[in-house]
Amino acid sequence: MAETWVNSAERIGADLHLELSGPGGRRTALIRALRDAVRSGRLAPGTLLPPYRSLAADLGVARNTVAAAYAELVAEGWLTSRQGSGTRVAERAEPLKAPSRVPVKAPPRARGPRHDLRQGKPDASEFPRAAWLASYRRALQQAPNEAFGPGDPAGRIELREALAEYLARARGVRTEPARIVVCSGFAHALRLLFGHASGSGGADAVLRGPLAVEEYGLGFHRELLTAAGVRTVPLPLDEDGARVDLLDRERAVLLTPAHQFPTGGPLHPERRAAVIDWARARGGLVLEDDYDGEFRYDRRPVGAVQGLDPERVIYAGSVSKSLSPALRLGWMVLPERYVEPVLAAKGEREGWASALDQLALADFVGSGSYDRHVRRMRQRYRRRRDRLVAALAAHAPHVEVTGVAAGLHAVLRLPPGTERSAVKAAAWRGIALDGLAEFRHPEENPGKGPGTVAHDGLVVGYAAPSEHAYGAALEALCQALPPE
Repeated sequence: MAETWVNSAERIGADLHLELSGPGGRRTALIRALRDAVRSGRLAPGTLLPPYRSLAADLGVARNTVAAAYAELVAEGWLTSRQGSGTRVAERAEPLKAPSRVPVKAPPRARGPRHDLRQGKPDASEFPRAAWLASYRRALQQAPNEAFGPGDPAGRIELREALAEYLARARGVRTEPARIVVCSGFAHALRLLFGHASGSGGADAVLRGPLAVEEYGLGFHRELLTAAGVRTVPLPLDEDGARVDLLDRERAVLLTPAHQFPTGGPLHPERRAAVIDWARARGGLVLEDDYDGEFRYDRRPVGAVQGLDPERVIYAGSVSKSLSPALRLGWMVLPERYVEPVLAAKGEREGWASALDQLALADFVGSGSYDRHVRRMRQRYRRRRDRLVAALAAHAPHVEVTGVAAGLHAVLRLPPGTERSAVKAAAWRGIALDGLAEFRHPEENPGKGPGTVAHDGLVVGYAAPSEHAYGAALEALCQALPPE
C-alpha cells in the first residue's frame, strides 16, 4: 500500500531546485534550503512536495535524511503531512515581504478604445470554438507518429492537399500540393520571398530592380520590404484598380486584385489580363495578396489572378480574416521554379506553424466546417455593413460610402481638408479607426502620374465590435463625422 502511494505521489509531486550548502550536515542543509524556499515565496502555500524517495534521489542523499527534514518542518509548522495526500507547504506559511519605505504602485492598465472600428480585424467572438475543437481532436487522434517530430518546411501534406482542393474550388487557383508552402501569414510570406536585411531570401534573386506596389496599402508591408533592401514604387489607382498599364522597368508587382486594400473594389478584368501579359513579356512576377477574398456581398465572386498563369503569379492567403489571426496560418502557391528557393529560405524544419494546428485546419477544411463558417460570417458581416450604410444615410447623408461590395471595412469619403479632424474627433469619442492617408505610399512618382482616388477619408472596419456594442459604435461614429 505504501509503495503504491509513493508511485502516485511521484507522478504528481513538484520538481524542486534546492542548494544544500552552509554549515551542518545534509539534513540541516536540507531543512535550511526548504525554509528559504518557502520564506522567499519560491514554494507557495499548498505546493505538493516530492515524496522522500524521489527528492532523495534528486539530491543524492539518504531517504531517511529527507524524511527527517520533512518531519522537523512539519513540527515547526512550515509543512503539513497527511496520509494519502502527501507533504505540502502549509497554507499559513506566508513568504516574507521585503520592507519598502516607498509604496510601489502598479502601473495603470492601458485602456483600449470603447469602440474598435479598425480595419482588418474579424469578429473574435465568432471563432468557431466547438467545430475547431472537434477538428483538433480528430486531427490529434488520427495524426501519424511522425507528425510529432521535426516538421516539413513545406507544411503538413494533409493541409496542402486540403488547400489545393479548396483554393481550386473557391478561388479558382490552379495548383497541386507540391507547389504550396505553409507559412504563418502574408508578412511571413514576404520575408521568405524577399529575405531580411541580411539578404537571406527565397526568391529575392529575381527582384534586383524595384517592386511596384499599389499607392494605397499597408505601411507595415512596405517597411518590411524596405528593411529587406527592396525599393517599392507606388502604382496609381483609379476606379478600375491598379494602373498596371503604367508598369515599366519593375520586375514584380504586388497587388490585392480581389479587393484592393484599403480603397475597395476588384481589379478590372482587362487589367487582370494586362498584368499577366506584362509579366510574360517582361519575365516579371505578380504577387497576389488574397487577404479577404472569401467575403463578397453585392457582386459575383472574383477568382484569383493566379488562375490566369500559375507560372507568373505567387498567390498568398491566410486564415487571419476568415478564422483568426491568432492561428498564425497562411500559405503560398508558388510557380514551380520558386518552390525549392523558398523552402531553402525557410530552413530544414518547420519553425513557424504548429504541425497540430495544420492538421486541425486540414480537417476543418476537409470536413466542410470552413465553408460553413465562411458562409455564416459572410451573412453576419453583410448585416454589419448594411447597418453602417443605413446609419450613415440617416445621420450623415453627405458622406459617401465606398468599397463595401466585399471585405471587412468601408471607406467613408469626407469633404477636403477634414480627414485629420475627423480622426481626432473619433478618438475623442473613444473610437479607434484610421484615416485613408495613413495607407498612402510616402513617395510620389512623377513618371507614373497621380491616381484618381486621392481624397480625404476614413477606413472603418465593421467586423470587430461585438453585436451588443455595434449600435453605440455607429452612433459615436456619426457624431464624429464633419458636418455637410
